[in-house]
Amino acid sequence: MLEKAVITSAGKGSRMKHITNVLPKALLPLFVTENGGKVTRPVIDLIMDSLNKIGVEKFCIVVGRNGMLLMQYLFDRTPTFVFQDMPKGFGDAVLRAEDFSTNEPFFVHADDGVLTKGYDSLKLLFNEISPDGVLLVRRVENPSRYGVVTVQDKGMYNGHKLYRVIDAEEKPLHPKSNLAIAAVYIFKPSIFSALRQIKVEEGKELELTYGIHNLLLDGKEVYALEMNEDEKWLNVGDPKSYLDALNYSFKFL
Repeated sequence: MLEKAVITSAGKGSRMKHITNVLPKALLPLFVTENGGKVTRPVIDLIMDSLNKIGVEKFCIVVGRNGMLLMQYLFDRTPTFVFQDMPKGFGDAVLRAEDFSTNEPFFVHADDGVLTKGYDSLKLLFNEISPDGVLLVRRVENPSRYGVVTVQDKGMYNGHKLYRVIDAEEKPLHPKSNLAIAAVYIFKPSIFSALRQIKVEEGKELELTYGIHNLLLDGKEVYALEMNEDEKWLNVGDPKSYLDALNYSFKFL
């Protein structure tokens, strides 16, 4: 059963300063419709509600030094909290949740955005073919800003283009494709050993993309679904994206 999710919320949020000096990105509000009118809800609510709807019941929240407000907000929902004292990268944050996984598969979700839909397709694909990782990808104009994948076309799956992932790179100077990884994944626990194999240079961060790359080097299977045009990643991680997310959520959520 795929009933666990790790939500990473330990980053500094430097692109959204000065608000994220006091308020975690996960608590930034978006609009939703309730009782015929618009209200605001923190993005963490939208993430957890979306995953609840597809059967996720157990949550692990990775928090940093400024995580107290988020912990207080989520206290009554009794998630597991683990700590990343220093921002050492997305991959390092995921490693902190190894005990939580108890050798079971799990979602990984960043705290700086939420999908309008698409979670169910990821879960269906994982349950059907049981690879070591399933990713969501989207086409972007500036792939050198993202983790990107090289893929082999595998046709269609549940209305999405389906790919087998051949390689993954983090912010490459010369990208081999324009397929960027969205910050929603499903992994088997093999991702932990893949991350532990990485030797990180002093002052560098351990990126989750490096772990995906190592899975592939070890002969593991990783698949990706391409997001459709009607599936949006509402990003609250930088001012321009947050404004776009607010406008979209006010109109459509």
